[in-house]
Amino acid sequence: MALTPTDFDYMAQAFRLAERGLYTTMPNPRVGCVLVKDGQVIAEGWHVRAGEGHAEVNALRIAGENARGATAYVSLEPCSHTGRTGPCSQALVDAGVARVVYAMEDPNPLVSGNGIALLRAAGVEVDGPVLEDDARALNPGFIKRMERKKPLVRCKLAMSLDGRTAMESGESKWITGPKARADVQRLRARSCAIISGVDSLLQDNSSLTVRADELGLPHAEEIAARQPLRVILDSTLRLPRNALLFKQSSPILLVHNGSVDAAQCEGWPAFVELLALPAKDGRIDLAALLRELVQRQCNEVLVEAGATLAGSFLRRGLLDEIIIYMAPKLLGSNARPIFELPLDTMSSSLALKIKDIRAVGRDWRLTAVPDTEY
Repeated sequence: MALTPTDFDYMAQAFRLAERGLYTTMPNPRVGCVLVKDGQVIAEGWHVRAGEGHAEVNALRIAGENARGATAYVSLEPCSHTGRTGPCSQALVDAGVARVVYAMEDPNPLVSGNGIALLRAAGVEVDGPVLEDDARALNPGFIKRMERKKPLVRCKLAMSLDGRTAMESGESKWITGPKARADVQRLRARSCAIISGVDSLLQDNSSLTVRADELGLPHAEEIAARQPLRVILDSTLRLPRNALLFKQSSPILLVHNGSVDAAQCEGWPAFVELLALPAKDGRIDLAALLRELVQRQCNEVLVEAGATLAGSFLRRGLLDEIIIYMAPKLLGSNARPIFELPLDTMSSSLALKIKDIRAVGRDWRLTAVPDTEY
């Protein structure tokens, strides 16, 4: 069947439903589903969290017998395998759905076209992809993990108008205002893991948690109940055990270089896991760390670190996105730079492409990506 403007409208509605799972579905993708019959929406569903019903199943449960003969608009190809839940493609067939419109194929190798094939083999009319670029934007980390076996890595930084992140003494609270800090909380909440370095923690004594009272979102307590994995790079385990980081018992991965003695590895809280990774150029191998996080099903990773670690990620080409909160302040020439990048010539500069600039309270948020075409 030829696609109509109405098909695009219903798919956009499915996208809006999928966005409701922005902070809760990890490591699964965010998916929305709209069931339409005789020109009327009869049910909606979205995937809330892993292990619970997928978007299609949630919509079918609401529609009941009325789903027979309906059209399902789904923001991702219905799955065809059995994990913690059954295959959605088979559920659509069993419910008697007549047509399925999908936005993009599922990049998961366990699905990847198989759900579409199952539906067509059962006599269901299938149309798609529809608005595929918008569908991909819903799940950039999941897609990258499935297609390239890497997580999507963002680096968050706050700076003054003159590009400084802290005074020479290390004092940095607060460069930005409360609305920018709330925006950072939402970045944390959508991430599977947060990476920081021991030097930043020794300076700031941050907890690196999602704080419900700062999110400024509906259902904030429910969102904050799923805390991202806190990943701390501490080559020689210098982090003091009374650090604020350990006051909340959400999981911590403490990464060292393997040269520490057995006594240093003992006595940590039960929620702290120690991991030895090889060193590269005298520092923990960041690429090896990201491979480890993929094995732990991390889709989106947030780097919250100082100039040294942030610069290391950037120089090694490991950042997909840089988010900078810029405050209308001047910290002066003695203050610390945003990245440690020992560049000497204009030809060695690193080019970025600005994708978005918007006001966040009195501050500005800039979103940039590496410019590979420069």
